[in-house]
Amino acid sequence: MKNKLKRYAAVILATSMLCAACSKKEKEVYEPVLPTASEEADIFVEPIPNMPDDFIKGMDISSLIAEEESGVKYYDENGEEQDLLKILADNGINYIRVRVWNNPYDAEGNGYGGGNCDVEKAAEIGSRAADYGMKLLVDFHYSDFWADPNKQFTPVEWRRISVEEKAQLLYDFTVSSLEEIMDEGADVGMVQIGNEINNGMSGEYEIPNIMTLLTSASEAVRSVDPDIKIAVHYTEIDAREDTLQKAATLEQYGVDYDIFGVSYYPYWHGTMDNMEDVLSTIKSTYGKDTCVLETSYMFTGEDGDMFGNSLSGEDVIDGYPATVQGQASCIRDIMAHAASAGSLGVFYWEGAWIPVGNSYESNYSIWEEHGSGWASSYSTAYDSQDAGKYFGGCSWDNQAFFDFEGHVLPSLGVFKYVNYGATAPLEVMAYGDVFVEVQIGETLIMPETVPAYYNDPKVTDGVPVTWDEIDIDTNVAGSYEVSGVTEDGTAIIATVKVANINYIVNPGFEDVDMSMWDVNDMGDGNSTDRQTKAGDAYDGENSFHFWSTSDISFTVSQTFTDLPAGSYAATCQIQGGDVGDNAQIYIFIEVNGNEITSSPVELAGWVNWQTALVNGVQIEEGDTVTVGVHVEAAAEGWGTIDAVEFYSEMA
Repeated sequence: MKNKLKRYAAVILATSMLCAACSKKEKEVYEPVLPTASEEADIFVEPIPNMPDDFIKGMDISSLIAEEESGVKYYDENGEEQDLLKILADNGINYIRVRVWNNPYDAEGNGYGGGNCDVEKAAEIGSRAADYGMKLLVDFHYSDFWADPNKQFTPVEWRRISVEEKAQLLYDFTVSSLEEIMDEGADVGMVQIGNEINNGMSGEYEIPNIMTLLTSASEAVRSVDPDIKIAVHYTEIDAREDTLQKAATLEQYGVDYDIFGVSYYPYWHGTMDNMEDVLSTIKSTYGKDTCVLETSYMFTGEDGDMFGNSLSGEDVIDGYPATVQGQASCIRDIMAHAASAGSLGVFYWEGAWIPVGNSYESNYSIWEEHGSGWASSYSTAYDSQDAGKYFGGCSWDNQAFFDFEGHVLPSLGVFKYVNYGATAPLEVMAYGDVFVEVQIGETLIMPETVPAYYNDPKVTDGVPVTWDEIDIDTNVAGSYEVSGVTEDGTAIIATVKVANINYIVNPGFEDVDMSMWDVNDMGDGNSTDRQTKAGDAYDGENSFHFWSTSDISFTVSQTFTDLPAGSYAATCQIQGGDVGDNAQIYIFIEVNGNEITSSPVELAGWVNWQTALVNGVQIEEGDTVTVGVHVEAAAEGWGTIDAVEFYSEMA
């Protein structure tokens, strides 16, 4: 009798499991109704020529569960509360990205924040995404909290072990996590093995060790499902040669992967043309697919949660004002360049991370309880130098596709409109900055029109402007403001710069030809180079870069022999760090062998630009004059020099 009951129970269990499997298999998947031709809309979208039907239009929504637990609600275009996943699907999103941290909690179980993105949350989001027909990209950071170029911390449970032991634990974690996520019903199409691993991965910083971890991660993914695409993720694509070297290193070590992924944020990572060129080159050189795994743009310069944002209206890219239309236009153009490069697609980063309340005090308690801010105070246990010092709310709310109350913005529609386009009444989105530069002593002539950004980028007409009475002495160098008003009544402020004549040739290192610069490297001879990286430049995309594993000592200068007599000054911009306590950094003017220097410059970190200035230097006609920058720094010191000026001081 006992055996019969056991067999009966087994049959009931098997039948139950079979029914559950059938039910799961037969579960209806939502199919959004998307445009098949150009439509009228609240935004203008120029169609992307030859847009692939399977182009990835992805969205990272890793913080979703924490947002919902914090009371955040999302509303569709009709103002009705709706599941975020449905809103995204109805607007053309076809792929969801979620980050996974190993254990983002302290010993008492308090979350570090940033969404408290563990495997369980990834599985829930992935399952919900599958209900709406969207695939899932699982982004393994292989860290207990944020991993990026500046930090790649080892998970607590993986510390103080060999790289081989770490590789095995990484393998096991990848397998178990993927199985858990897929068991919940997620349609995993892509796995990212590491996040922005330019300078390290999971506490390993030597290239052979990083490659060992990547190989182990890749083997783990293949063992779960060989059809899942494997992506390796880097950033700082504006550093073209360095990015190409990353691809070469992966090839050299034989890492098994399918997709070379990059972050491309237009504020920091150079031009879209450069992005397209890099992705196209990697695809043609190494036969790998490419994908933009992170990007974003702001719809406003305002802050919604009283914490402060990563970017403000001052950070707008020329041609893309901080408006709903500007956001849509920027993302449209990023997709166009990615498609032109043959890339698989584009993922927008955290497009639904919005404020949880309307006062700092109430927000703070919610961030701490649910982890819906970028970091909580509990993160001090893991990252005491960054998150543990600057914890708080979301710095990304002005880059979401939802307003601060959760209502979807028309700009989200760019994903469904890019194939066929969308029309809207022509309007000016914003007026561009007006900057007028005149050489000292010249006559100032103000422009008759001001630049305007239209929702249709093909329209570039300026708008007539009337300027107030101008009272500027162009014999005195300086920066001035002139007020005006456009024909539609918009107030305009123009910046007028009366500039000294700069005798330096190629002052911003934008020209490839560096023959006018005399570089005297008294260190190891390899510590300097002309660098193309917009994020490290004061103006433009290029600067003069220094770094070495040995002590650094160099000058970069130009020499003049035909200057008019008078009083002269020289200045430059310089940024960097880790130069040591005995660093000697200054700009100098040398007259007939007699050197006059500026006060020493103390570097204060990345893009915290410092100005070096030496002035009041008397020069006689026929003098031999050398102007340059001198840097002495400790090994591992780094920085860039830009915007060098040498000019005559006029009363």
